[in-house]
Amino acid sequence: MQQYCADPSSGVCPCYNVGDEFEFYRDDVRDDFWHMGINTLTQTTGDADAVAGGPKLPFCFEVWDAISCCIYTGLQGGSIMKGWRKRENEMITCCSDEARPVIFNIERIDCE
Repeated sequence: MQQYCADPSSGVCPCYNVGDEFEFYRDDVRDDFWHMGINTLTQTTGDADAVAGGPKLPFCFEVWDAISCCIYTGLQGGSIMKGWRKRENEMITCCSDEARPVIFNIERIDCE
């Protein structure tokens, strides 16, 4: 980070916290995908208003670019990583900020 960032002491990503959890819905009432995940935050150790995906901020564009295809596939009931992972409904991916990446575990939860 010190070698490449304009601010060498910029620290960890300011948009997310370790342990943040989000739930996406796409039904007749909500379409969280269309709104880039705003208000999908269900758990955080930080200030929910400052977390991307909280009630005030959509997901960071770099993250959204990296994970939106997996979110969309899961919301449609599709296999996220069929044949590649032990569980086809799960994927681990990260944003493209190579100096301070945020890693996401994405899981499709089937509901009746």
